[in-house]
Amino acid sequence: MQKKILIAGVGNELKQDDAFGIEFAKIFRPKVAHLDNIMVMEVGIGGIHLVQELHASYDILVLVDAVAWGEEAGHIYFREMEKVSDIEEMPVFEKRVFLADMHYTNPIRALMLAKALKVLPAEVYILGCEAAEHDDFAIGMTTVVTEAIPKAIDKLLSWLSIKI
Repeated sequence: MQKKILIAGVGNELKQDDAFGIEFAKIFRPKVAHLDNIMVMEVGIGGIHLVQELHASYDILVLVDAVAWGEEAGHIYFREMEKVSDIEEMPVFEKRVFLADMHYTNPIRALMLAKALKVLPAEVYILGCEAAEHDDFAIGMTTVVTEAIPKAIDKLLSWLSIKI
């Protein structure tokens, strides 16, 4: 049986290279549209519709996002997330306040909520691109990050051929 995979492009188009995940999803979606077990969506910065989509029982979640992990701009990472959060260790009151306030939802909070609702897939990966710029209210990705999208696509397609 094929694994059901959700690929979620995360980011903010108003913060330059932070749009990487969204732009990736736009280009990647047509490449896998013929595969029934893969869903590609643009999450943006909120993430609550990511939690709603995870109710469809995915086996694997791949978050695509700009990162700042210290490599050269445009570097592509692909790694399994070790853990989203140890939400079980939070006091019950803090959990309710933290997760119930959806005005401040972001992708990490969304993953924590998905975990609390028991809809977070067993396998969660991040496909990240090292950002060059992430200034507030600046539209348009840098050339180096834009040119990294085909590399990220190749990396994910190669990995998917192993998984499907």
